[in-house]
Amino acid sequence: MLKPTITELLKTSLRSILKNKGRTALTSLGIIIGVTSVILLTSIGNGLKNYIAQQFESLGSNLIYVLPGKVFNESGGFGMNAAQGLLSTSFSQKDIQNLKKNLDTVNVVIGNVELAGKAKYRNKKEDVTIVATGYEYGKVSNTIPKEGKGVWFSKEDEAKKANVGVLGADSAEKLFGNENPLGKTVIINSKNIKIIGVAEKKGGGLGAGHLDETIYVPLEVGFSFAGNRNIQSILLQTKNKEEIDLIKKQTEKIMLKNFEEDEFSVADQSQILSSINSILGTLTIALSGIAAISLIVGGIGIMNIMIATVTERTREIGLRKAVGATPRAILLQFLFEAVILSCLGGLIGVLLGGAITQAINQFFPAKVTFISVFLAFGVSFAVGIIFGVTPARRASKLSPIEALRYE
Repeated sequence: MLKPTITELLKTSLRSILKNKGRTALTSLGIIIGVTSVILLTSIGNGLKNYIAQQFESLGSNLIYVLPGKVFNESGGFGMNAAQGLLSTSFSQKDIQNLKKNLDTVNVVIGNVELAGKAKYRNKKEDVTIVATGYEYGKVSNTIPKEGKGVWFSKEDEAKKANVGVLGADSAEKLFGNENPLGKTVIINSKNIKIIGVAEKKGGGLGAGHLDETIYVPLEVGFSFAGNRNIQSILLQTKNKEEIDLIKKQTEKIMLKNFEEDEFSVADQSQILSSINSILGTLTIALSGIAAISLIVGGIGIMNIMIATVTERTREIGLRKAVGATPRAILLQFLFEAVILSCLGGLIGVLLGGAITQAINQFFPAKVTFISVFLAFGVSFAVGIIFGVTPARRASKLSPIEALRYE
């Protein structure tokens, strides 16, 4: 093997690696763990992004939210004092009327209140989120019950302060099982609520699980649950997507007449989604970086094993040099072995990470992407080269005379 071809290098390297399968497995373990972790974390991050995007789409289109407090900072991310604003600022019916009066081109302006509640039907009790809102909310948020599942509460129900409600799909299933909930009375926080509809399932899991564990009631009924008439958020729907930026500016101008700039935020769906994705992206990169430490540990393991291999095969190296093998040929052979060891660990890590992702995808949003697989192989290849150079150089510099004398 004076001037080895790629095929010859590959065959020789594989033959050498397969001689000691136990050592090969242990050497690749760090790479396997690192790649599996990176694949798993990036898959969960990507899955969450897709899931949250789907949930936002299911909530309706052309929506603008007026939220309490300064939710976003100057760079567009979530502000540090967002939670404080939620507690310190509330809106009123007067604010809703002002927006309706001054915004002629919006379809609807709706006030919302969310409360924690306990739902009881016969001997069953379940935690629910009480969402008190306007009669238009069902259509705006794509929550109107499908045919055979009842109706959404009407403008008349809202005007009469009727104690009626629309149950989320999961809450209906937990409380009623196979029984038809329509027309039945559920006790919510000691108040009797007649069920007139069951909302279509929105999807559980992170970010929107509560949408299916909800009871929607008219806003006035929500005020009676809360014990006050404070509105937590305001929802607007524009007639088309092109008007969103204009309506946001007009809304801010109207709200500034009664609130300070840091007491409220006006945001559309894309802005909120972008901020959430930014946080998820940063978190995924940070966690993947931590997981990648295993790759460095694995690389050090490969380097140590390859150095030991060079020592064990000193006579073989000397013999090859004696019959004409160049230092470059020796270097390439040992470098190939290190890269194959690393890439083998990368391959197993990708397969293992993909299998685990498929398993957890039944319960948690996760998605393996081509980029994450390509990156995993690329990093494995780089680790093999970086940590394989030292032992390969050591092997290539051995004196054939000294090597042949080695016992």
